[in-house]
Amino acid sequence: MNALTFPILRLLADGKFHSGEALALQFKVSRATIWNALQEAEKLGVEFYSVRGRGYKLPQAIALLDEQAILQAIGEQRAWFKLEVHDHLASTNSYMMKKLSSGQAHASCVVANLQSNGRGRRGRSWQAGLGASLTFSLLWRFQCGASALPGLSLAVGVALIRALHSLGIQQAQLKWPNDVLIVKQQQPPEKLAGILIELQGDMEGPSAAVIGMGINLNLPTKIKQQIDQAATDLASVTKQTINPNELLGVLLKHLAVVLSHFEQHGFSSLREEWMTHHAYQQKEVKMLHPDGRETLGTVTGVAEDGILLIQTALGEQRFSSGEISLRGVH
Repeated sequence: MNALTFPILRLLADGKFHSGEALALQFKVSRATIWNALQEAEKLGVEFYSVRGRGYKLPQAIALLDEQAILQAIGEQRAWFKLEVHDHLASTNSYMMKKLSSGQAHASCVVANLQSNGRGRRGRSWQAGLGASLTFSLLWRFQCGASALPGLSLAVGVALIRALHSLGIQQAQLKWPNDVLIVKQQQPPEKLAGILIELQGDMEGPSAAVIGMGINLNLPTKIKQQIDQAATDLASVTKQTINPNELLGVLLKHLAVVLSHFEQHGFSSLREEWMTHHAYQQKEVKMLHPDGRETLGTVTGVAEDGILLIQTALGEQRFSSGEISLRGVH
């Protein structure tokens, strides 16, 4: 990575034109050096305008991540967290999984301005550009074994929905097992956010969860076209400007409360709250199995271990994470 790329992008974050000459003077380098640094940004998928006589400009102003602003938004629980803010990472989850073996501290959070190779469930990629998404991973250590953590992704969903609702995003609803949708009347739901959890540790002894999250902030058309399902972003669903630093701070605050509660009481104590926000609760769905089979039925809820319950022609059936995908029947 060119050492000048992100310092230049920080200046361009105001969304205004900056001449190559002014940038060269500011950084005490040649204009060619500025150009080379911006070519590096382009390779990472950052789009910018280059106009002769005017200079360089991002398509729009963006808010970049700032450690102090995030800690301020967390508030009283800020002492819980060890925060790492990166300009660029391939994947925050991969980065955190590598750090696990070196004894990374409980409640460590790593967040990146630009994630170039993010991962979703089932080997999918998570599309993210500079200023387009908030992408972060949180390490949470549990004294119990991995076998005692069923429903963890649903509990994380509760924290995410609480945070979004507190910021005025009332249209946000949950999709089993780990997505957040924006649901509008007479329109198909659109994905706003996703959760990816990776567990490490014994089934019985202490375990660790790396909780990755991606939330769409303001997706350029180019990125939207690369997503294999209907997607939306916060810029499309609210007129208020949501600063990513405030969003992350509020999210971490809610995650601290929910994860502490989950460790003591399990998912069963959050189950009713989860179901009140489920986009498909009491709705007809079509379950798509990995082998191509389909099951039609009505979602009756989730069990205390986070298993999805569907009333089908054969009676109530249980579906566990990873077996199926869920589509509303329109």
